[in-house]
Amino acid sequence: MSRKRRSFTTEYKVEAARRVIDSGRTIAEVARELDINEALLGRWVAEERRHIEAAASSGDQPLTAAERTELARLRRQVSEQEKDIAFLKKASASFAANQQQSSSTR
Repeated sequence: MSRKRRSFTTEYKVEAARRVIDSGRTIAEVARELDINEALLGRWVAEERRHIEAAASSGDQPLTAAERTELARLRRQVSEQEKDIAFLKKASASFAANQQQSSSTR
């Protein structure tokens, strides 16, 4: 089996861990399903369980699956908007530079 080096977002790690925690399936089953290392997923599950316990001890409730889904959707939307803003800034700067060039050649 080839070793793949991948990086994972925080949201992905939480969702993968929650698949184990919420479903009651084993880490091995979910790791095979997601094609990730079992030990890696085990660390994510342990970390997410610590977060759940810490939230419970301070009286907070963890996000529901629907809330996590909505949060992920909103984060994607913000990311897309940030890309759009960056593009518009570049386009605006390019347009301004072209305007200055054309006015100086007149």
